[in-house]
Amino acid sequence: MVIEVTEQNFEDEVIKSALPVLVDLWAPWCRPCLMVAPVVDSLAEKYNGRVKFCRLNVDESPRVAARYRIMAIPTLMLFKGGEVVDTVIGAVPERALQPKIEELL
Repeated sequence: MVIEVTEQNFEDEVIKSALPVLVDLWAPWCRPCLMVAPVVDSLAEKYNGRVKFCRLNVDESPRVAARYRIMAIPTLMLFKGGEVVDTVIGAVPERALQPKIEELL
């Protein structure tokens, strides 16, 4: 399951999460974002209970995007212990993300 996060719940869902978190930063007008969404959904199923998956619309939550200096989307950010440990920019295949997620565990 992928949780929709906003500026209001980002702190609780991502920063304070006991689990490692992958955040998919996207916008509805972004074609590559729409291509990466099913990849994130698939990974969320595979790592259910071990990694939290969140999706943040940068148009609706510009402060979070600015805080992390997001210049291009899709951007996938990996958090552990409230800190960014890795960032992937662009629509990448599942096989490129899986090793990065494994490193979080």
